[in-house]
Amino acid sequence: MHVSRPARCSVLLLTGSLLLAACGSDSGSSAKSGGSGAGAVTFDNCGQKVTVAAPPKRAVSLNQGTTEILLSLGLADRMAGTATWTDPVMKGLEKANAEVPRLADNQPSFEKVLATEPDFVASSFTSTLDKGGVAPREKFEELGVPTYLSPADCEGKDNSGDGDGSRTKSLDMETVYREVRELARVFGVEERGEQLVDRLKSRVTKATSGIRAGSTTVLYWFANQESPYMAGCCGAPGIISNVLGAKNVFDDSTQEWPQINWETVADRDPDVLVIGDLTRKSQTAESAAKKIAFLESNPVTKNMKAVKEKRYVLLSGQAMNPTIRTVEGVEKVAAALRAYGLAG
Repeated sequence: MHVSRPARCSVLLLTGSLLLAACGSDSGSSAKSGGSGAGAVTFDNCGQKVTVAAPPKRAVSLNQGTTEILLSLGLADRMAGTATWTDPVMKGLEKANAEVPRLADNQPSFEKVLATEPDFVASSFTSTLDKGGVAPREKFEELGVPTYLSPADCEGKDNSGDGDGSRTKSLDMETVYREVRELARVFGVEERGEQLVDRLKSRVTKATSGIRAGSTTVLYWFANQESPYMAGCCGAPGIISNVLGAKNVFDDSTQEWPQINWETVADRDPDVLVIGDLTRKSQTAESAAKKIAFLESNPVTKNMKAVKEKRYVLLSGQAMNPTIRTVEGVEKVAAALRAYGLAG
């Protein structure tokens, strides 16, 4: 049964001040009552109870990961904006993505998001919906705008310190699949969610068939030349290593992306280097070309076996984050291990 979306607060920008008009007294009543109204969805999300009173019609996605899930679910016509991009959109989604306004290549302001009059806001990272990010979740909730945070960035993960947080337990693809199902449920397209999960699972099964890479060591370099961010044990690169049976040379670190000096990297001397090929411009050596040029010219790294034999795997930033693109990472690393004769 279709239920009309409750009235939203209007947003006015006057003389540089953000003025928020009060919503009508009848708006959001089903949400306040725990989602008892028809069409309402209530669930726990990263320690918060979230109620979406009706399927969103003006959703804003603040990170590329959640954006690509929504686009893959065929929801471009129900999105009011996207933001924070590290890579070109996933292949096959170009047309749908072009239909949705891009609020910013990086992080948009809170005011710019509110100007779209959103009825739902989704994010891949805790930092985006926190102080120093777009805004804390509470600021959206106060205006009657429900928020969603990818469970992969909060469950089994401590984000309280500096950096990208640390894992208290290894991540697996089931958490990403659950995110797909939860977002599909919010928008009332559960069947599409199941179909997407089935396609992703099928791709992982096909990519990993026959691979036994237990003696192969792998390093994942996301970004930064001076103090490089390498993957620790238990995030998305951990998923890739685990399903292929390979060993991440920095699996002794629970940090999501510890910064490690080049002498230590050279000492670990991995068989294969998985390299982030990013199009953003917020760190040094973002592109794979710049990373490889550094590796092959730096006296500390140029004699590493993977560098001398050019055993590189190029991945998008999204494939190295816990998203549906992690499946793309599994496929590309698996193909490379086969090509390099390291598949077992």
